[in-house]
Amino acid sequence: MQRRLILKFSAALLSATLFNGVAHAEDAPKVVPVGEAIKVGVTGGPHAQIMDVVKQVAAKNGLKITVVEFSDYVQPNAALAAGDLDANSYQHLPYLDAQVKDRGYELIKVADTVTFPMGIYSKKLKSLSTLGSGACVAVPNDPTNGGRALLLLQKQGLIKLRADAGLKTTPLDIVGNPKKLKIVELDAAQIPRSLDDVDAAAINTNFAMEAGLKPKSDAIAMEDPRGPCVNVIAIRAADKDKPWVGKLIAAYHSPEVKQFIEGKYARVVITAW
Repeated sequence: MQRRLILKFSAALLSATLFNGVAHAEDAPKVVPVGEAIKVGVTGGPHAQIMDVVKQVAAKNGLKITVVEFSDYVQPNAALAAGDLDANSYQHLPYLDAQVKDRGYELIKVADTVTFPMGIYSKKLKSLSTLGSGACVAVPNDPTNGGRALLLLQKQGLIKLRADAGLKTTPLDIVGNPKKLKIVELDAAQIPRSLDDVDAAAINTNFAMEAGLKPKSDAIAMEDPRGPCVNVIAIRAADKDKPWVGKLIAAYHSPEVKQFIEGKYARVVITAW
């Protein structure tokens, strides 16, 4: 008899414990999964400004973006290859291809972003037609951007390049220089600071705008915006199937980002999607 009472009491106690456990489980707050978080490298100016808007859009879809800003073209790819970044958005495809080939990076393009037509600027001239003999012209010293600058100078009738000249053209490919221009190669990010020391300079639009220049009014010559130098989002090849990649692309290609670019940059920066 006493044994049966003990068993009944134990069963009742177990039942109450289980009931309370279920009740507490139902009352407990739901655990919300933590969203994905990535680091994206950019250069200052428009790339950084655009990525700040991308960041806001991505956050609505559970992707947290930390924007890491660089002051040159070399470090964002080095940091991405080393695993310090998850993606970068600052370079055109020819530059990425050159970096992959020259440095052995296992990086790939996953989306087009915008185009930045390169411009020629001067504090001393109002027109390239007044560029004097022996004038000093600064161009970027990195692969492809230096070639872009030389092709732009050729289009303006200032120099002549070899017939097969492409984006990897260097000053060594100049076969005609009637004004005996002195071509000075400088780091692309530093060229805006050189305007006091040179007669003219070919400057990437993102660095020009970061330096306070207004391409539409300050440039005395501009590159054709329909050229091959479309900027891209790059990632490590090993990450191409990760879920955050699609979220990042969707955020960049969103109507909100397109509206921001078209409203703020007025055809100086052009969407490529």
